[in-house]
Amino acid sequence: MKGPGASLLLLTLALCWAAGTATDNEFFLEFLQTLLVGSVDDLYSGPLAAYKINPDAKAAMSDLKACIDNLAGVHKAELVKLLVVVLDSRADDA
Repeated sequence: MKGPGASLLLLTLALCWAAGTATDNEFFLEFLQTLLVGSVDDLYSGPLAAYKINPDAKAAMSDLKACIDNLAGVHKAELVKLLVVVLDSRADDA
């Protein structure tokens, strides 16, 4: 998966997060933040800690994280801005 594919996945996750319940929102927020700025190990010890992740899913998660890590800094910054916009819009609705 290249940069645009990873960006599309993150956008999809952000939109799903925006439509979810408070518990789901917290999970997606932590998951997306960790995916953008944390490590794969941070994902498994953080938002994914409560789940048993099979080896194929772990391989996919590692590939996704590598794609995100290889994005240009400006693109990662724009993804972070997108999350902030989504968060702000949710706060305005509350």
